[in-house]
Amino acid sequence: MAKEYQIGVYYFPNYHVDPRNERLYGKGWTEWELMKRAVPRFAGHRQPRVPLWGYEDEADPVVFAKKIDAAADHAIDCFLFDWYWYNDGPFLNRCLEEGYLKAANRDRLQFALMWAIHNWIDIFPLKRSQAKSPTLLYPGAVTAETFDTLTDYIVEHYFSQPTYWKIDGCPYFSIYELFLLISGLGGLEPTRQALERFRRKTQAAGFPDLHLNAIVWGVQLLPGEQTLKNPQELLKALGFDSVTSYVWIHHVPMPNFPVTDYQEIREKSRAYWSEADQQFDLPYYPNVTMGWDSSPRTTQSDVFDELGYPFIPTLGGNTPEAFQQALQDVKHFLDYRASGAKIFNINAWNEWTEGSYLEPDTDYGMGYLEAIKNVFS
Repeated sequence: MAKEYQIGVYYFPNYHVDPRNERLYGKGWTEWELMKRAVPRFAGHRQPRVPLWGYEDEADPVVFAKKIDAAADHAIDCFLFDWYWYNDGPFLNRCLEEGYLKAANRDRLQFALMWAIHNWIDIFPLKRSQAKSPTLLYPGAVTAETFDTLTDYIVEHYFSQPTYWKIDGCPYFSIYELFLLISGLGGLEPTRQALERFRRKTQAAGFPDLHLNAIVWGVQLLPGEQTLKNPQELLKALGFDSVTSYVWIHHVPMPNFPVTDYQEIREKSRAYWSEADQQFDLPYYPNVTMGWDSSPRTTQSDVFDELGYPFIPTLGGNTPEAFQQALQDVKHFLDYRASGAKIFNINAWNEWTEGSYLEPDTDYGMGYLEAIKNVFS
């Protein structure tokens, strides 16, 4: 019997050793190093955040099995892996391929890909003096040749997995930044053709179709483009099947620095769900965000002023109880909107350096996971 609600949780895989990171930051580096160095940046600032399970290696299948059990035990259905592939190849893939896929209990939790096709900049950490011009490390836009290579790999290595998440039998694949996709592929029509090739590959592999999802953050036109009037028209032209969001603050600005109240953003985000549901002809899958604090990605000895990401406001008051209220909001929204599957996502399982994580910490333990179970078990 199918579950009434389907809950996907974004997973950010930068807590294992990757050769690119080692070349830049030294042997054995992971983003845990930023968490270990985090300090309070203003009065009342809750840092450092300390993982209850310790600074574990997510590429270890035994470690990942613990994550799977915790997620599955608390009503989560799917990890939506932030997935990276640049023109010079993949990045941060060992977590998925050596951690999740080799975990003995992976049949308890499905997975899917969210292609994070954004520029990768050096913010590990970012100095105050570089806040306006961080160093670009890996450009997000890819060529048609790279696109075909990576989609071949996806169909063969991921869609073929029995635990890959599907909607109506169609593998779910989400894309983060359409602007860069279109830019790299050379325009709207080449992008439409590339996505159609991806669909045909998926169908040839035995699936009824591909479910293409767009993160509505980043849906914009190229400079000088006049043929499309709005994002809805763009998504329709490219053949997308649904839209969603990655994090609340992509849609709702945080007005107060250094702390904006979580409840204020929660209420405005709840209103945004209804707006998005009306704006897009495609099904909209809402997002619930656990929190926000990107200060660990700033140089800790610098003064913490509002200078642009990651020198931006934090969310305060995001207790497990406040998070549970947000989950009750989304349940109500899914129950009472006119139509559509009861699907939503959460930011995030482990965005520790952005202050948005469900994994247990030493302050609240399993509190955020228990909140999900309380509402959706």
